[in-house]
Amino acid sequence: MKQILSRLFNHEHLSEAEARQLLLDITAGHYPDAQVAALLTAFCMRDITVDELTGFREALMQTRIPIDFAPYRPIDIVGTGGDGKNTFNISTCACFVVAGAGYKVAKHGNYGATSVSGASDVIEEHGIRFTANPDTLRRSMDECNLAYLHAQLFNPAMKSVAAVRKSLGVRTLFNLLGPLVNPCRPAYQLLGVSQLSLMRLYTYVFCKAGIEFAVVNSLDNYDEISLTDEFKVMTRRDERIYRPQELGFDPARPTDLQGGRNREDASRIFDAVLTNRATPAQKHCVLVNAAFAIQLMEPDKEIGECIDIARRSLESGQALKTLKKFIEINR
Repeated sequence: MKQILSRLFNHEHLSEAEARQLLLDITAGHYPDAQVAALLTAFCMRDITVDELTGFREALMQTRIPIDFAPYRPIDIVGTGGDGKNTFNISTCACFVVAGAGYKVAKHGNYGATSVSGASDVIEEHGIRFTANPDTLRRSMDECNLAYLHAQLFNPAMKSVAAVRKSLGVRTLFNLLGPLVNPCRPAYQLLGVSQLSLMRLYTYVFCKAGIEFAVVNSLDNYDEISLTDEFKVMTRRDERIYRPQELGFDPARPTDLQGGRNREDASRIFDAVLTNRATPAQKHCVLVNAAFAIQLMEPDKEIGECIDIARRSLESGQALKTLKKFIEINR
């Protein structure tokens, strides 16, 4: 590790094989927390390469506990985190809207490292007991179209660095890796990134992995479609910049999307969205993210039609029904 740190401090890059072995060694507990923190800090200070990210991903996928959802061809909706905006759980809300519309969702998430509430925080606030039991997860997928995969149960390396990430409190390479290591290898993925420079990086990695994807970025550096500014969407086929107004939405203000001061605040906002009692800005932000997820799975549909599908899921109560069934199965 000392040699690797010296190379990184000297602005050198790791090969794909070196990155893979390094993360395997971290997972095995070969290094003290101080050295792991130094490594994560080094990657905070420069861009990661495609080879490094691919190598790290291979290590996590090699050590993961797999779950087979291939027959469902599910989608995952997730952000890289670390944008510093402390938004409410937009992606997780969107997952329930998409599931309520009848699509299969395999949500992979973790506790928040740079915000008060990550996906696992808000799910746990609803009394959910995380599980890696395949029968329970398949029942959840069959009966409410959504299964939740808590990262620490499926990715030992995530658990081994959880304390270091929390103590650092900033975006690290694990924020970049999290969206790439869903243990079920979903057929589709909507990924939000906080920086335009990351869009091309993930495009290369997703293409190599064979995943149908859409990478989104709000141009004011949100790692989701926030409607606070123009946003860019990049897929395997094309890339385009949208304005909120052209999709029928008023621009949102950053304060409209705040997730509160603690997990309880975030959970209340989450429930307000799914019971259709949220503010227009909160509701519209969730709808537009759900809509682009639906369009990824239904590329022949116009985005306006996908927004209508998402809106019906939420306003008809189907998204809420999905949440209630999910809680019943997973308590």
